[in-house]
Amino acid sequence: MNSDSIKKLFQQVKKGTLSPDEAVQRLRHMPFEDLGFANVDHHRALRTGMAEVIFGPGKEPLQLAEIFAKLAERGNNVLATRVTEEQFRAVKRRFRKAEFHLLAHCITLTQDDTVRGKGNIVVVSAGTSDVPVAEEALVTARIMGNVVQHLYDVGVAGIHRLLARKHILAKARVVIVCAGMEGALPSVVGGLVGVPVIAVPTSVGYGASYKGLAALLGMLNSCASNVFGAGYVASIINRLE
Repeated sequence: MNSDSIKKLFQQVKKGTLSPDEAVQRLRHMPFEDLGFANVDHHRALRTGMAEVIFGPGKEPLQLAEIFAKLAERGNNVLATRVTEEQFRAVKRRFRKAEFHLLAHCITLTQDDTVRGKGNIVVVSAGTSDVPVAEEALVTARIMGNVVQHLYDVGVAGIHRLLARKHILAKARVVIVCAGMEGALPSVVGGLVGVPVIAVPTSVGYGASYKGLAALLGMLNSCASNVFGAGYVASIINRLE
């Protein structure tokens, strides 16, 4: 339940189309609902603007489906990440419109298709091996009410592939860049755009990649934007209208 839905509830009570008792019934599980094995945070969308997201690992399929159902009751879009196909089957039995995103390992249920973002988000992956990570970011951004585009397999080993699509980057309000190996692509993208770039390291790589540590360190030391870190990115965000 978010601020818009609560305002609508109050307006219905004021107009007499909803009784105070009915309104209380709808609000009775605020701020959270105890399921015995989980406390579902129905207040999160009101606090942060985004409903609670379900983290799949460690949850029995029926447990995940029950949490999913309780979040769906409030009319929210629902997202579960890092899920298995068995968990999806449990959700699908209760929600025929639920979707399984194979590469992203996510389940989504879209109940509100309102676009709340003020511009485009562009998700970029260096190689096709980085796509599963990029897809998780893409699915998340879309279910949270954003227009999202993607540019996949445009890494620095063939930089002309990225430069040929500069017009797409130029229209982005935020860019998410997923890369493994040495993690160079976010730095390149950061030098081409004047908007926030979110760098995401993946565990893809040869030799001394150290399961993604090399990419992470490369991104943290990026010349394009991350050397002055928080102040730089905050300043870019703060000037956007």
